[in-house]
Amino acid sequence: MSNNLTLALPSKGRLREMAETMFARAGFDIVRTGSARGYRGEVKGLSGVDVAFLSASEIAQALRDGTVDLGVTGEDLLRETIGPDEPIADVVLRLGFGPADVVIAVPESWLDVAFVSDLDQVAAEFYETHGRRLRVATKYLALTRRFFADNGVTGYRIVESLGATEGAPASGSAEIIVDITTTGSTLRANRLKILDDGLILSSEAILAARREALTRPVVQNLKNRLELAI
Repeated sequence: MSNNLTLALPSKGRLREMAETMFARAGFDIVRTGSARGYRGEVKGLSGVDVAFLSASEIAQALRDGTVDLGVTGEDLLRETIGPDEPIADVVLRLGFGPADVVIAVPESWLDVAFVSDLDQVAAEFYETHGRRLRVATKYLALTRRFFADNGVTGYRIVESLGATEGAPASGSAEIIVDITTTGSTLRANRLKILDDGLILSSEAILAARREALTRPVVQNLKNRLELAI
């Protein structure tokens, strides 16, 4: 039975391109085995590691499930899947690309709402007027619940977003959103504003590993080489 670790890398998109470029700068070439569209591979120059190609969200879940030992994904996806207090996996290295922020945004017309602490009063007034809870559209259910609980926000309910979250207030499916943004331009185009203290997480691409893999020499070697390439 192989004692190799399994490294999950993004299978497509900008994250895949940037990850492969960084690995190449560190002296590691990523090679797919089998067909060019295969989902397995290896890292040339790094023995003891097998590669699995998965989507970024699948990588976070695979780390949780233990089907991979380490992986490159977004910190937002990791923290949505594995809480910071859960002893399952941790960030080994922040890779310096793919920056984005998970934020709370409300309609620009809410002139008196600027801080997270304002949301409880808004929720109470909304319930009194409409007889239902304030709706928050998001794909980040766990991050939203943790942040709102830590900041004493109650009186809301989450509407899971399956499409373009920023369009939820305009369509009438939610009043506020929690979403990821890079420049904020899409939010502004939808007449939304980020709360002044509404930053939930500053995310970027990361190398993460399950706790039991952290002390393996091959992981430390990979970390050290990638660190020099950042």
